[in-house]
Formats: sequence, C-alpha cells, structure tokens
Amino acid sequence: MDDSPKAPAGEALAELAQIMARLRDPSTGCEWDRVQTFETIAPYTIEEAYEVDDAIRRGDMGSLKDELGDLQLQVVYHARIAEERGAFDLGDVITAIAAKMVRRHPHIFGDASASPGWETLKAAEREADADPSALAGVALALPALKRAEKVQRRAARVGFDWPDSEGPRLKIDEELSEIERAESDEERAAEIGDLLFAVVNYARHLGVNTETALREATARFEQRFRKVEELANKPLNEMDIDGLEALWQQAKKLV
Repeated sequence: MDDSPKAPAGEALAELAQIMARLRDPSTGCEWDRVQTFETIAPYTIEEAYEVDDAIRRGDMGSLKDELGDLQLQVVYHARIAEERGAFDLGDVITAIAAKMVRRHPHIFGDASASPGWETLKAAEREADADPSALAGVALALPALKRAEKVQRRAARVGFDWPDSEGPRLKIDEELSEIERAESDEERAAEIGDLLFAVVNYARHLGVNTETALREATARFEQRFRKVEELANKPLNEMDIDGLEALWQQAKKLV
C-alpha cells in the first residue's frame, strides 16, 4: 500500500486535464498527441477497458490501479478534444454523469416511495432521444457476443422473446440446416451469423454469459493444446488425425 501523501481526487484529475492540455497545445505540444482525433483514440479506449477487465480477473490490484489510470486518461483525452471543438469539457462530462446517477437513484437521493425503478427511468431517457426504438443506444463497438445479448434483452423487455429455452434451442437446429443448404460463401457467412445469434439467445435463456463461457472455453482449449504439444513426440503437422485425437483425449484427462 502506498503511504505517500495523496492529492484530493479532484485536484489529481485537474492536474491530468492540464497535462493533456499541454500535450495537445498546437504550438508546443507533443507531435503525436496533438494530431489525434476521437476516431484515432477510440480503439485505445476500448483496449484500455479490456485491460482493466484483465487486471480484475487476475486479481492484480497494482495492475488494476495502473489500468484504471490509463482508462481515465482516455476520458480526459476525449473530453479535451471535445473542448477544443467547443462541444463540451471534462467538467460537463463529470456533471452529466453525476446528475444521471442521482436521477436514476431517486430511492437514495429522493422519494423512495415514488421511485419508478431503474429500467423505467432508463426507458424514459431513451424515449427522450431522437431514436425511439427499444434497441436505441446499444453501442456498435461492443464485443459481438455482448452486443447480441444486449439487443436480445432489449427486445425481450418489450415482449419480443421466446417464452422458454425450447424455442432458441430449436432455432439452433434450424440455423444449422440453413448453413448446410447455403449455396455461396456469402449465404454461409450470413447463416453462421444467425447460428451464433441463436446460440447467444439459447445461452441467455439458460442464464449463461456467452462472453465468459467462450473466454473460458478458449482458455481450456489453449491449456489442452499446449499439453498436446508437450505430449507429442514429433511436430503436430506430421501426425494423422487419429494420433492427434488420441493426444487430445489424453490432454483432456490431464488439464
């Protein structure tokens, strides 16, 4: 634990904002930083969010502190670009999210008996947007599995859903058949997309988080594949399918 004196969070954030302003100065700033845009910085923002998630999963508090700082820098970066364009500044960002949290928690900050509930409040906010769809605001940049699940949940809230898991399960069989009947690469790609969407829907009805399930399945494959490499007495590309399968089954028993 770091026992060195700490600046109040507001002062520390203000200092970071000042550092970014200097880096973005058109005359004396950093050559790389001052030419960046929302579009060029966005991929880094997404990457930093994943690195925060990774630190949490590893239980590494030192890394989590660093990664949260990197993610905070992304917020400051985008806010600075917006300020330069006269759109909004970092203070506006913080004020807006603070107001939103108070608004969405009237049972804490207001009259608990009059609280309409979180989802009702969010729905009311969406109705005030230009796009009235129940699917409005589902970010395009979300991981594909996560976005599919979120779109399905939004549709389910307005009654567009199967009553149980049987419908999604049968849909998987239907999509597999359509892949087999596809006559072109484009059709096959579209049908495989439908199959993946159906699998996400089935998992949602079973209460399984597909992003986590796939991540863990990939990790298991990696562990077992490395064990296959360890057990093999020659390069894998010199082995036939029966030999590879035998090693795979052995690896599954070991890891």
